[in-house]
Amino acid sequence: MLLTVFLPLALAIIMFSLGLGLTLADFRRVLLRPKAFAIGAASQLILIPIVAYALAVIFNLPPELAVGIMILSLCPGGVTSNVLTKYGKGDLALSISLTGIISLVAVATVPFLVAFFADRFMGLDAPAVDVTALGLSMFLITAVPVILGMLLRGFASGFAQTIERAVEKIALALFVIVVVGAVATNWRLLVENLYALGPVVVILNVLLLALGLGLARLFSLSRDEATAISIETGIQNATLGITVGSLIVEQASALPPFSLPSGVYGITMYVVSIPFVLWRRRLAG
Repeated sequence: MLLTVFLPLALAIIMFSLGLGLTLADFRRVLLRPKAFAIGAASQLILIPIVAYALAVIFNLPPELAVGIMILSLCPGGVTSNVLTKYGKGDLALSISLTGIISLVAVATVPFLVAFFADRFMGLDAPAVDVTALGLSMFLITAVPVILGMLLRGFASGFAQTIERAVEKIALALFVIVVVGAVATNWRLLVENLYALGPVVVILNVLLLALGLGLARLFSLSRDEATAISIETGIQNATLGITVGSLIVEQASALPPFSLPSGVYGITMYVVSIPFVLWRRRLAG
C-alpha cells in the first residue's frame, strides 16, 4: 500500500502544492534575471551529482546505496526548499522559478541518469531500468500535478489562494508520513547501514549548502539570491527520491535500498538546514 498507492499520491499532492504557488510570471523572471537562474540551474543539474558521486566513491558505499545517493542528487528542490527560502528571507521568486523549471526538466533527465548510474555502480547486478516507463511515471506524478496546480492558479486565482495553505499543510503531513513510513519499514536495513550512510547524507547536505552559497558569492549575486541558490542547491526533494527508488524495482513489497538514502536524508536535512536558514534570516535583519 505504501509503495503502490500512498507514496505516488503523496508526491502528486506535494507537486500540486508546488504548482499552486507558480505563475507564468515566475518563468518569465528567468529571462529577466538569467545570471542568477543559470547559476542556480547549473548548481542543481551539474554540481550536485558531481559532489554526490564523489562522496559515494570516497565512502565506498554499497552499490545499491550509491545508486540511491545518485537518485537523491538528481532530484530538484521541491516545496521544502521554497518554504526554507522564504523563512530565510531569500529570493523566493528565484527559488520558485528554479524549483518549477528543474522539476519539469527532471522528468526528462532523471530516467536516463538513473539508468547510467545504476550501470556504473552495479554493473550486471543493476536493475533493468525502463527509461520510458520511469519517465512516464515521473511525468504523471510530478509534471501533471504541477501543471494542474498552475492552471488552477491561473483560472481560479481566488480559490487557489484560498486552498493553497491547506494543501501545503497536507503536503507537509504526507511528506512526514512517507519519510517515517520509509524508515520504519526498513529499520533493520537502516541500522545496518547507518554508519556508512548517515555521514554521507549529512556531509552532502552541508557541502551543497556551502558550495551553493560560495558559487553565488563568486558571481557577485545579492544576499537574497545567494540564500535562494544555496538552499536550492542544498535541499533535495526526498519524497521524489524515495518514489524513483521504488519505481525502478518491479513488484517491491517493501521500500528498496535505492530509496533508503532519500528516506534518511528526509530527516537529516532539517537538522542541517534549519541552523543555516536561521543564520541567513538573522543576516537579513
